[in-house]
Amino acid sequence: MKKRILIVDDAAFMRMTLRKMLEDAGYDVMEAPNGGEAVRLWKETAPDLATMDITMPDMDGISAVRAIKVLDPNAKIVMCSAMGQQSMVVEAITAGAKDFIVKPFQRERVLKTVGNALG
Repeated sequence: MKKRILIVDDAAFMRMTLRKMLEDAGYDVMEAPNGGEAVRLWKETAPDLATMDITMPDMDGISAVRAIKVLDPNAKIVMCSAMGQQSMVVEAITAGAKDFIVKPFQRERVLKTVGNALG
């Protein structure tokens, strides 16, 4: 059975870029444009992993990680950050994220990080 991944990012282009990489690698992909929607989808679908942008409207990625970890303490979440967000990445890891990938996305790094987090 295919692993299900939830991509959470307010930028449609970033979601599309990640979706293509992950679907090409054989994953089943869902999308959410913000943290609030990510929490709702996690409750409904319990994906195997989420990629989570840090800076989003409605609910930021760090708040979403905390909310998802309350729902599912074993949730696997990989943060997506732009350069210069190191302190926020540390906060996200402390909140329960497994790892992070830096934008712009590099296919090999994305697939390695996702594979490790799922492994």
